[in-house]
Amino acid sequence: MKLSARNQLEGTITAVEKGQTTARVKIDIGHGHIITSSITNEAVDDLALKVGDKATAVIKASDVMIGK
Repeated sequence: MKLSARNQLEGTITAVEKGQTTARVKIDIGHGHIITSSITNEAVDDLALKVGDKATAVIKASDVMIGK
């Protein structure tokens, strides 16, 4: 699938933690960096996400804040 979002980070799912309605999915993108996404449990099921799967974190935002 092609997307217009330029920030696409490929990695491996390291955790899928389901709550009552939403789940946290953690993707290891390498060099000790983990991206965490909050998505619906339905999306987890539809995509059949599980630990060890290859996945892509797609980040689409109009603002990026930097702090130091």
